Amino acid sequence: MEILSRKFLENEARYPERIVQFGGGNFLRGFVDWVADVLNAETDFGSGIVIVKATPGRYDALDAQDCLFTTYLHGVQDGQLVERTRLISAVNRSVYPYDDFEAYLALARGPEIRFIFSNTTESGIVFSADDKASDQPPLTFPAKLTRFLYERYRHFDGAAERGCIIIPTELIVDNASRLRAIILDYAELWRLEPGFADWVVAHNLFCNTLVDRIIPGFPQAEAERVFADLGYEDRLLVAGEIYHSWIIEAPPRLLDEFPVDKTRSPLNVKIVADAAPYRTIKVRLLNGAHSSMVPLGIILGIESVREAVEHETLGRFLQGLVFEEVIPSVSEVPRAELESFARDVFDRFRNPHIHHRLETISLNSSAKVKERILPSLLGYLALTGELPPRLAVALAGFIRLYRGDLIALNDDPGLLAWFRRAWDEARSTEALARTVLSNEALWERDLSETPGLIERIAEALEAMEAGALLDLLERVE
Repeated sequence: MEILSRKFLENEARYPERIVQFGGGNFLRGFVDWVADVLNAETDFGSGIVIVKATPGRYDALDAQDCLFTTYLHGVQDGQLVERTRLISAVNRSVYPYDDFEAYLALARGPEIRFIFSNTTESGIVFSADDKASDQPPLTFPAKLTRFLYERYRHFDGAAERGCIIIPTELIVDNASRLRAIILDYAELWRLEPGFADWVVAHNLFCNTLVDRIIPGFPQAEAERVFADLGYEDRLLVAGEIYHSWIIEAPPRLLDEFPVDKTRSPLNVKIVADAAPYRTIKVRLLNGAHSSMVPLGIILGIESVREAVEHETLGRFLQGLVFEEVIPSVSEVPRAELESFARDVFDRFRNPHIHHRLETISLNSSAKVKERILPSLLGYLALTGELPPRLAVALAGFIRLYRGDLIALNDDPGLLAWFRRAWDEARSTEALARTVLSNEALWERDLSETPGLIERIAEALEAMEAGALLDLLERVE
């Protein structure tokens, strides 16, 4: 079977280079490049991508395939198994600053460059005082981008129309605002002329984002079957789930240049004034469901997310938790939008191609429970005047998990030792609940003062200790 090359394209013409992308890993190829390719095919976007290798080394496999690759998306959509492949032709070439710094600077001088995308991991958007303007290249991604933008500023004499739209996808809050702040720090550190900082702020649009698509990468077990269906071999085949979400915090005018609302096949890409409510949705619904199912599933001997939501009793409990307790606790977003998101969440959880182990999700559960479950519990209480019974059981499940006898826990050693002592010294489940809930260092408040919560937690712990968790899940309402 032949290796993928440009001969497999119906039209070998390349789009004008308008996008610079820092990174060429699985997520960018299976998400950002996929979106760009859909825009190229279904709108007048017409933008080619140049991938910049932000670290030493080369994308040898990508170059060998003429920068072509295939996305293989599969999962559950509206209750049905769906599988789709797409040959991505939006990427034109790769540039390697560590091998040819002048080629990197030449890219900055490209008159049609308009967009900058990145995914350099959560640790990529950092400042280092060791980076110098004379480095070829500087070490950190923000320093490389500063050097790129400064070259562009100088070459075009600070022309307003040569600014860029910068859309990072790193998983940190306010990623673009943080990136812009670091660029301005480098401008000061390197004593660049004041006009450059003014140009960065006034004529470059930095867009905070939230991104969501699980992309495991190369599907080793299914690759040969997919190759046979495609008629070629693609060593960069990238598998991902059908679901995708891209929330971009930007003015509506971004749609004039990034027409994600004009595609024939709808994209779940939104241009919004404030990304914070969408962050709340993800944390409270998706992440909250994860953190709620983890201890309860582990107590019941369940291994994966899919098994948990398909379990007759736990699955029904989790549906009730999300739709009857979490959604009513979120007042910032219309209920219809919350319910649509929740249905997508459960479709994603049922994806047979993704084996997401509960034990993996249990990492650092103490911080996750505080961020993902507690706001919904307290929000529901504030709005209704009643404790949400299922969320209380989930909180009790976390306390039972941190007894430490079910799985190997991975969290702050001091906190794990504190939990062991609390369990060893407690004279009753009510005393244990009072001790844990009153730990202000853990919760940043005294939860023992929440009316009725000690009693609810103690009752749930009694059931768990008696091996009656299933009975508890069935009768809680």
